[in-house]
Amino acid sequence: MSRPVSFKAGLIILAVLSVLDLLLPLLSDGEHPPIAVALAASVVGLISLVLIVSAWRGATRAMPVLIVLRMLSALSAVPAFMAPDVPAPTVGTAALVVALTLVGVALVVIGPRLSSVTDAR
Repeated sequence: MSRPVSFKAGLIILAVLSVLDLLLPLLSDGEHPPIAVALAASVVGLISLVLIVSAWRGATRAMPVLIVLRMLSALSAVPAFMAPDVPAPTVGTAALVVALTLVGVALVVIGPRLSSVTDAR
C-alpha cells in the first residue's frame, strides 16, 4: 500500500529536525543548549533517523517510538522559553522546532487517516 503524500511530508519534516538534533553539538556554544543536552539530542536524532528510514519503508512499528522521540526532543527545547539569559535567536529557534515537530507528527498521524477517508468516498 502506498503511503499518502502528507505522511511522507511529515517524515521529511521529522527527518530534517532529526538531522538538526544530530548536528546540535556542533552548533552549541556549550551553554545554549548545555553540551550534555546537545549530546543527548544528537543520540535522539540518530535513533530518529533510523526509525524514519524504517517508517518510510513501511515499518509501522517504528512510528510510535519515532513520535515519542520527536516529542521528547521538542520538549527538551521548552526550557529555552523559561531560562534567563537565553539569546532571542535561540528562543526563536526553539519555538520553530516545537512548531515543526507538532506539524510533522500531525502529518504522520493524521495523514494516513485522511487518505483512507478520502479513498472511501
